[in-house]
Amino acid sequence: MSPVIPIRSDTSSGCSDVVPLVERGQREVFCGLTGIIWLHRKIQDAFFLVVGSRTCAHLIQSAAGVMIFAEPRFGTAIIDERDLAGLADVHTELDRVVQQLLARRPDIRLLFLVGSCPSEVIKLDLSRAAERLNTIHHPAVRVLNYSGSGIETTFTQGEDACLAAMVPGLPAPSAPEAPPALMVVGTLADVVEDQLRGLLERMGLKVDFFPPRRSQEMPVVGTHTRFLLAQPFLADTARALQARGAQHLGAPFPLGVEGTTAWLQAAATAFGVAPELFDSVTQAARQRAEKALAVHRQRLQGQRIFFFPDSQLEIPLARFVHRELGMDLVEVGTPYLHRQHMAPELAWLPAGTRVSEGQDVDRQLDRCLADAPDMVVCGLGLANPLEAQGITTKWAIELVFTPIQGYEQAADLAGLFSRPLQRREKLAA
Repeated sequence: MSPVIPIRSDTSSGCSDVVPLVERGQREVFCGLTGIIWLHRKIQDAFFLVVGSRTCAHLIQSAAGVMIFAEPRFGTAIIDERDLAGLADVHTELDRVVQQLLARRPDIRLLFLVGSCPSEVIKLDLSRAAERLNTIHHPAVRVLNYSGSGIETTFTQGEDACLAAMVPGLPAPSAPEAPPALMVVGTLADVVEDQLRGLLERMGLKVDFFPPRRSQEMPVVGTHTRFLLAQPFLADTARALQARGAQHLGAPFPLGVEGTTAWLQAAATAFGVAPELFDSVTQAARQRAEKALAVHRQRLQGQRIFFFPDSQLEIPLARFVHRELGMDLVEVGTPYLHRQHMAPELAWLPAGTRVSEGQDVDRQLDRCLADAPDMVVCGLGLANPLEAQGITTKWAIELVFTPIQGYEQAADLAGLFSRPLQRREKLAA
């Protein structure tokens, strides 16, 4: 029996050799602290302490939609005027805040000190602070640090920095010749993780997920590890894992039926799963997803879409809406183009697709308005002005916050694109 799905259904190489339009100018980006909103829900015994301003605190509080009395697993140690004026020792103040936090929340086992734009501007060395606090509170609590600043990065890179900071502390195999093991890297909603785990385990594969739901369940990593990326914005994390000897399994990302199948196939091939078993495990879910997508395809077929650079999800999303929903790609912008990780995705884009890397907002807006697409995927700051121009928009950040990976979420992902057009039609009626 032949493999269930080929990496390409034709002989062209799509956009494999694309020369992107590289732009460096004014950017419209969201803050890297945003990653805390999904990370704090995932690692259930961790706490994310942002060292920043009141603006940082308001951002996370409002973006997460969590009431103060709900006791979320994040907070802000606010840098105030006394700290900035040198009237107080910032490190002493931070030690005091951490001591109060751990006394109040004895369930914390992993504490992240998260740098922000304000803490980086005043050159506060949080790595040294984390080392000092770790000597005080370890082994009851492990203290790590990473930067969530939005000065030079896009907002999803906050997760990348967080996971990369965790890699050096992952346990090594106890035996030098440990059997090959599979690990899925990237924060997924629990329901998605359970679905993917179920499919892989039914193929006979044991799988670890990183990050885990509890800090005491960190996966073992070494030369025996084979890992799949569940998110396309984890370049630093992948590099850190490869430095530990782990092997990356290149694959499209698990968005839509086609992407999920190819992603699962990469694991199945690496671990020698028989094609017959792979087909029997995935067939029912594939068929359900394909049937559900057909409804959305009727509305989206032939619609023209423009992606502004925002989350690094743009290329996999463009592949999905084009190949599975029949949308025409006007431009696919991404903050950063990682050639190696995106190679399978680029091969699936139609030849001649306009791909841009980086951002110059004014030039991209000019191109967008001249192209007059039916839909634009963009950040919050651009959506209202474009809507005022009569262009239907989809907030890019919603595609990060919503569970969209896997077969069961394929129709939900398609709905995120079809609903704005449906809303536009209703308003015009």
